[in-house]
Amino acid sequence: MTAAGYSAELTEPLAAPLTAFIVHLASEKRHSPRTCDSYQRDLQRFGQWLLAGEQASWARVSGHDLRRYVASLSRDGISGRSIARHLSAIRRFYQFLLREKLVQDNPALDIRAPKSPRRLPRAADVDQLNQLLNAPADDPLEVRDLSMFELMYSCGLRLSELAGLDLDAVDARGGEVRVLGKGGKERVLPVGRKALEALGAWLAVRPAVAQESEPALFVSQRGGRLSNRSIQSRLGRWGVVKGAEQRLHPHMLRHSFASHLLESSGDLRAVQELLGHADIATTQVYTHLDFQHLARVYDQSHPRSRRRGGRNPDDNQ
Repeated sequence: MTAAGYSAELTEPLAAPLTAFIVHLASEKRHSPRTCDSYQRDLQRFGQWLLAGEQASWARVSGHDLRRYVASLSRDGISGRSIARHLSAIRRFYQFLLREKLVQDNPALDIRAPKSPRRLPRAADVDQLNQLLNAPADDPLEVRDLSMFELMYSCGLRLSELAGLDLDAVDARGGEVRVLGKGGKERVLPVGRKALEALGAWLAVRPAVAQESEPALFVSQRGGRLSNRSIQSRLGRWGVVKGAEQRLHPHMLRHSFASHLLESSGDLRAVQELLGHADIATTQVYTHLDFQHLARVYDQSHPRSRRRGGRNPDDNQ
């Protein structure tokens, strides 16, 4: 559709500058017809909203007007990402209007779109995940992989946290792992029985793979620290080889950890503490929760904890 076709519904003071802008994008900026089409639709919608409010001049639009427009888009169910696209189109349009001396300022400069709620991955079914993690490891690299995946699910680790683990971070006797999270914040997490067993199997074969001076807990076939991308790739491979019904990726294990633990315990604060959330407004309310409380919730609730009946005080002896 032509620029005139989009702008015909607008009054002349709105339509003429919009038409000139689209021509500018197509002829001077050499944008594709599809890109021009997108700008037309977004700016046409804004223009129609202005007319509905009896506003017939681009030059009279204020930042307050734009905030009201953003609110109206949000009420209409438009996502934060789409609203950001609308604002980008408006911002660029006003840059053009400034160049043409049709307006005195750009009211969209300081307007931001609302954040869209982050879409969490679907948590894996407990039985399916147990089946995958109970699958046998057929070679030393699979022994390593199973150990990594058990630990990720057991502790709800981020990918970067897992890759950054060193040998001295694991206290197998105490059933704990020391993790360096976002912002350099360290936390100590309980490790479930199955993960400890898998770690023991990996540590038994690790010397044959790792370079002598390598501190990393998980190493590649060449003996150095395993990269984030390699861990992602190995988890995807594990899912394919072991018959997963959905694509496996690191954050799915972390999300499954949180979902399964929360379903069992109902203790949202403990789960968020175990996850090591970086948001200070969230994490501050959990600082009074000590490790023993977290460990007790963990042992009573996690599907692969050492014992469902609670932690034995002698376990840490």
